Amino acid sequence: MAKKQKPEECKQKVAEYMLTYGDMMTLLLCFFVLLFSFSSIDAKKFEAIIQSFSGALGVLDGGTTVQDAPMLDSGLMDENTSSEVLEMQNFQKLEETIQEYLNENQLSESVTVLEEEAGLLLRFQDNILFDSGSADLKPESLEIMSYIAQLLNAEDFEDKFISIEGHTDNVPMNSPRYPSNWELSVGRSSNVVRFLVENNNMDPKRISASGYSEYHPVAPNDNPENRAKNRRVDILILKTIHYKDSSKNQ
Repeated sequence: MAKKQKPEECKQKVAEYMLTYGDMMTLLLCFFVLLFSFSSIDAKKFEAIIQSFSGALGVLDGGTTVQDAPMLDSGLMDENTSSEVLEMQNFQKLEETIQEYLNENQLSESVTVLEEEAGLLLRFQDNILFDSGSADLKPESLEIMSYIAQLLNAEDFEDKFISIEGHTDNVPMNSPRYPSNWELSVGRSSNVVRFLVENNNMDPKRISASGYSEYHPVAPNDNPENRAKNRRVDILILKTIHYKDSSKNQ
């Protein structure tokens, strides 16, 4: 009688390295789970990271591998970076607001708004603020100075440091009240500061006055037009980082 043959058993062999690989992956998974349990997760950051992988390597559904910049910026920016971006946006809005006011009141030729690395610079030609040889503010200049003070006392700028700088041309000054251009330049910047502090409740701790006489010209003192450009008062609204740097150097 013929022996009954047993059906062949299909045995699928697994490579030995797969056992080691599987153990290693399990241990890694446990390791990252422990790390996750000990960490505090920012929901916005976690969401931004997950969405940035959308469509990458075929793991998650989606059509792009990197999320749009705004979401990544809002989720991954540290506190210092986000505050700098917000400050930059506030300065841009301030520049636009002041420029619009100047255009509406036909003051663009007398007041210039300049974006500087240190902050926002408002440059007033002297004839809009003072009479020739005088440091007393003209009555008609008080409205624009009050408007600027109102903007700088707003929440977005109430902590910003403000530097007021007086400048003259190189024509010698000699009067009983102002013996030289030094006294005139300092007197003009000081009177602007006094008006902002005493009449507009600006914190005196965040504002300073300085006079540079004829020694910081913006144009050669070789004709009446250029000398008029040099007779000016500059109001510099400092960005936070530059104010901190200048404070360290003092």
